[in-house]
Amino acid sequence: MLNNKVAIVTGGTRGIGYAVVKKYLENRASVVLCGSRQETADRAVAQLKAEHPDWPVEGIAPDLTDYASVKAAFDGVRERYGRIDILVNNAGVSSSEPLSDYTPELFRRVMALNVDAVFYCVRAVYDAMAAQGAGCILNTSSMVSRYGQPKGVAYPASKAAINGMTLSLARELGPQGIRVNAVAPGITNTDMMQKVPQEVIAPLISQIPLRRIGEPEDLAGAFLFLASDAASYITGEILHVAGQARS
Repeated sequence: MLNNKVAIVTGGTRGIGYAVVKKYLENRASVVLCGSRQETADRAVAQLKAEHPDWPVEGIAPDLTDYASVKAAFDGVRERYGRIDILVNNAGVSSSEPLSDYTPELFRRVMALNVDAVFYCVRAVYDAMAAQGAGCILNTSSMVSRYGQPKGVAYPASKAAINGMTLSLARELGPQGIRVNAVAPGITNTDMMQKVPQEVIAPLISQIPLRRIGEPEDLAGAFLFLASDAASYITGEILHVAGQARS
């Protein structure tokens, strides 16, 4: 579905991002995954190469909260591959502190990676996609952008900002052939969720019609569809992948 496409996936070393990288490689894309450190990016690449030595994947580790670092790294991708077809903005951080313990520094740290970095990455690939007259940008949102959460105010605020950015960029960049969409996961079995006690997860599962939490592979399928030509007439959508209908 992605034959000969070149994709950059941030937060691609584990969880949903890693599943997206693997899914894209299975569908014949060349993938550059971004990790928080070069060693974690290299480890993810080694794991993928252990499965399929011929997979065209490499790892980089720009500081996503620094535009100059992002621009230099993404320009390097364009130089090596000749184009950038897909950008997946998946890197992010959560928090669960109550407002009484929430510091301005913590709020700024969450927004820096979850919002500022998304803008930096989009801006860094824009010139390549505009020159091609085609491109696909996919942002990771969350169901909490719609419903909020009991604690950790910056995370749902950041994901609501991602929704607004997605909708606005879709309108602005559509005439240039660049599609912009977001995927909003529900409760998903990632490292973050594995730290949550089972007694907290069980009541949540009982409210999901499919009676299970999502797996990273469930989300990867949505990212694959939206990046493919099968979604060539879809832009400005926030696709909820949560095992239930939106209310």
